Amino acid sequence: MGQRGRNRPGGSARALSEAYDTALLDLDGVVYAGGEAIPYAVEALGAARDGGMHLAYVTNNALRTPDAVAAHLTELGVPAEPSDVITSAQAVARMIAEQLPRGSRVLVVGGEGLRVALRERGLEPVESADDDPAAVVQGYGGPELPWGRFAEASYAIARGVPWFASNTDLTIPSGRGIAPGNGAAVEVVRIATGAEPQVAGKPLPPMHRETILRTGAERPLVVGDRLDTDIEGAFNGGVDSLLVLTGVTDAARLLAAVPEHRPTYVDADLRGLLTGQPEVAGTAEAGFGCGGWTASVRGAALVLEGEGDVIDGLRALCAAAWTYAGDGSCALDAGKALARLGW
Repeated sequence: MGQRGRNRPGGSARALSEAYDTALLDLDGVVYAGGEAIPYAVEALGAARDGGMHLAYVTNNALRTPDAVAAHLTELGVPAEPSDVITSAQAVARMIAEQLPRGSRVLVVGGEGLRVALRERGLEPVESADDDPAAVVQGYGGPELPWGRFAEASYAIARGVPWFASNTDLTIPSGRGIAPGNGAAVEVVRIATGAEPQVAGKPLPPMHRETILRTGAERPLVVGDRLDTDIEGAFNGGVDSLLVLTGVTDAARLLAAVPEHRPTYVDADLRGLLTGQPEVAGTAEAGFGCGGWTASVRGAALVLEGEGDVIDGLRALCAAAWTYAGDGSCALDAGKALARLGW
């Protein structure tokens, strides 16, 4: 059907780990949350890797270095090398290096991941607007990032220095819930300066480019939990995607997804990599079936009938909602239909 014409989740007769050569996996909300492995993630990734699938970890979080991320994954039971990790810090550092001479000073508002990525590109991280920076780069710096760092960025940007951001995710999953992400911090500096940053991270092309350059993937599958970064990034890159429901996206948001936010596949968690994906069949007039479920539109509501695996029911509802919405967002009442699935 193609990414730009998607009106229902896709099907695959083969396990996704066999149909695609590389999984481009988001981390927060997919592999772990709050530093702890998400249920089934370790076992599923191990089985996919043992079956020959290359696993690459692609994160908008610019705080930690690839070495630190790989060490954390290995500690959780998912063996990884630093070269398996691609961060928005690496993507934004490449952007800056393509615009500034080698050796240029860059004011860093963020963590060690940004500093390491800048040095990798021959750029010099500095801490103050008075250090004569040629650019400002902003990335997630953790919950303890001092407020004064935003002031330093604002001073430099007000002098005409170009501003870069690793990503603009407004939120980030944590072990205690949803916390403010780098996008919230970017808004602070935008309000203070009236400027607009150049952004590298998902869903924008620089991050996809960085990922393909570093992994060499030929048949990649983007795996994520966020519609506006992971799934839209796959859409922009023209590649297939798997949404897992272990992070920030819930069933209601999925049903309301606009075309660029509609994943190729939907599954509960990373075990979906190890199986095929059922076809969703039917028409708007007759209803859409998946497993033992049939979804249709009646009046101003989505209706779900039948029984079986709840994810099959959600897939059927997606087909009904996305077909009804066309190029827009479905505003039909889905409350009773989702209640039947326990959402």
